[in-house]
Amino acid sequence: MSDSDDIVKEFLVESYENLDRLDRDLIELEKHPSDREVLASVFRTIHTIKGTSGFLAFSKLEAVTHVGENLLARLRDGQLRLNPEIATGLLAMVDVVRQVLGHIEKQGTEGEDDHTHLIASLTRLLQPGNEEKLAERSGKRAAKKPVPTQAKASPPAAEEGAAPPMKAEAAAAGGIHVEAAEKSAEARAEDASAHAGDGKPGTAAGPSASDSTIRVDVSLLDQLMNLVGELVLARNQILQFANSTEEGALVATSQRLNLITSELQEGVMKTRMQPIGNIWGKFPRTVRDVALSCGKQVRIEMSGKETELDKTLIEAIKDPLTHLVRNSVDHGIEAPEVRKAAGKDPEGRLFLHAYHEGGQVNIEISDDGAGLNQDKIRSKAMQKGLITAEQAARMTEREIVNLIFLPGFSTAEKVTNVSGRGVGLDVVKTHIEKIGGTVDVQSKMGQGVMVRMKIPLTLAIIPALIITDGGERYAIPQVSLQELVRLDGEQAHTGIEMIHGTPVYRLRGRLLPLVYLGRALRREAGPAESGVAAVRESVNVVVLEAEGRRFGLVVDEVNDTEEIVVKPLSKQLKTINIYAGATIMGDGKVALILDVPGLAHGARVLAQGRDQTQPQASPALAGESGQTQKLVLFTGPAGSRMAVPLSMLARLENIPGVQVERSGHQWVTQYRGQILPLIRVSHALEERRKLMPESDAQALPSSAALQVLVLEHERQSFGLVVNQILDIVDSALEPKTPATRTGVLFSCVIGNKVTELLDVPAILRRGETGELAEAAQAGS
Repeated sequence: MSDSDDIVKEFLVESYENLDRLDRDLIELEKHPSDREVLASVFRTIHTIKGTSGFLAFSKLEAVTHVGENLLARLRDGQLRLNPEIATGLLAMVDVVRQVLGHIEKQGTEGEDDHTHLIASLTRLLQPGNEEKLAERSGKRAAKKPVPTQAKASPPAAEEGAAPPMKAEAAAAGGIHVEAAEKSAEARAEDASAHAGDGKPGTAAGPSASDSTIRVDVSLLDQLMNLVGELVLARNQILQFANSTEEGALVATSQRLNLITSELQEGVMKTRMQPIGNIWGKFPRTVRDVALSCGKQVRIEMSGKETELDKTLIEAIKDPLTHLVRNSVDHGIEAPEVRKAAGKDPEGRLFLHAYHEGGQVNIEISDDGAGLNQDKIRSKAMQKGLITAEQAARMTEREIVNLIFLPGFSTAEKVTNVSGRGVGLDVVKTHIEKIGGTVDVQSKMGQGVMVRMKIPLTLAIIPALIITDGGERYAIPQVSLQELVRLDGEQAHTGIEMIHGTPVYRLRGRLLPLVYLGRALRREAGPAESGVAAVRESVNVVVLEAEGRRFGLVVDEVNDTEEIVVKPLSKQLKTINIYAGATIMGDGKVALILDVPGLAHGARVLAQGRDQTQPQASPALAGESGQTQKLVLFTGPAGSRMAVPLSMLARLENIPGVQVERSGHQWVTQYRGQILPLIRVSHALEERRKLMPESDAQALPSSAALQVLVLEHERQSFGLVVNQILDIVDSALEPKTPATRTGVLFSCVIGNKVTELLDVPAILRRGETGELAEAAQAGS
């Protein structure tokens, strides 16, 4: 569906809701003509329909509502007094509007009906004093013809949702065509259902635009999200209990509960998702006003307006985005004469781009202005005492331009009503980090500035890594997780070095600063004081990223990854910046969620690690280079290590063996309403399959759960059954040996161990026995 179709559908939904309210309001207004509030509501509704009709080029609808708006304006200003004839005319207008909307919804056009008679009648009612003439003529005719008894007892004009009845003589006197208005709201509905669809009497039509949507209060969605969160916690507890038992029925039931809970969670989260275009819509006006006040010419372009994220996050980023847009126009883009002198188009360009990547939303705000003057930023920061001369000399270009986010920093020569007061950009960064996001700036002199924000899709339920340290469990948001490193034996004693009092580890030629969680929590002495690095038999390092810089968090144990429900911190812990929240684990105990940027700042990693994270200029590493990408590591037959690109991974699943069925020679399982083909990695590689006895190849799995990577390639999904899922890492791929069989691209070294990188398209083409395509086709 195109953007224009979406706009028309939204217009239809809102207009139908407004028309239902108009019927009630006009009847109420006829009872109480002096009710200014109801009259103002009716006027606003017709004005909204008229304005949107003009925008969408519905000329007939615009013409009818325009004359109705004029009539309502006279009533609102006291130039006319509401009487039955005017009320009937307005109700007739409402019926025509409803009729035209029906044509638009079913046919996409306004229909062939001619509404000039209604427009002329409403126009005649606009004449001052006309209501007295109409009332006088109606009164004379009423005196000549007796009024029916039932009309006296129950005037139809007082019925809810019905138009006041008019005889043909009264209609002629007022010049109002009231054929549609004589019907009650109920009669109109029966008539519409009888004549819609295929034209046969009594044939029901399909659901209208207003029937296919419903508006729900945000507080109700919040309450529903909280209940889903509690359900996720209960699911985690049941899964933990089921994993500790060998009861097959309980395992299968818990896996079914896991699947239903995940789908329910996704469904509820979708109800809270909104396109970022909802807040981008006001930026063209913002750019126009700021550019006008600054004497500049700026055009704004936007891409990815349909990118969705949680409503809570939409509200949280509204002000930071507005400030960045205003700042780009005021500071970034030059005046027309300056741009001409630099050989640029006098009109500047501001570009907004949003897209999903890696479970996050990326938002980029870029301009083609003058860029950031690094020398000016450096000197200004030193002048304000924000950095020392020694620090300034060691800073990289990227670090210098990011100084603009420091509190109190500004390079504006003069204070204006737009900017230059030294507040704003630091608040932008604070707000983005508060919701678990990051903000970064890149610039080239004379070419412009780009600010990139990365924010999570939602804050309520997030994937996290569970670790243990000092006997306590903690959760680390997976969005900050890069990879896991374990040092055993001699490497645990010699792999960690001390540089300027800071423990570091050489990870693929780069010095990785280490933070000991016990030290960061002030529970134990650091490695410099106690020599803790030398006495550990094994060291678990969780590699994290904060503000674009990596560091390793040393913990006692790495447990597992799971989805956690984020709970707010109590007021006693809110001031501690190393905690982002709390969650309830599967056993009912509370675990604190670590704030990765807060840990990095508290351990001074971001300041001390600037030079340490740069590649070491050693001759042995100088010639090495490779493409870095995220990989899923797992073990195959006989414990062999294998990997596939993370970009192809849809989900990680534990599927009970009892749910696996056979389609021909192919293993399949019922998965999310589809038939998911399963490929055993032990069978996918031809050499491995030849070693497998035929009886084993044909047998279905036992009741034990299978670890499955649900992969997607060219819109086709399949499950790769592996022995054990190990980790997700970011690694530079350096082919060491070429492929020796179909299904493998090459062998490389990842984490100091030989790893085969699988050829997913080749595996998908072959399947286990060449029947994967048929199984996938049957599933779709």
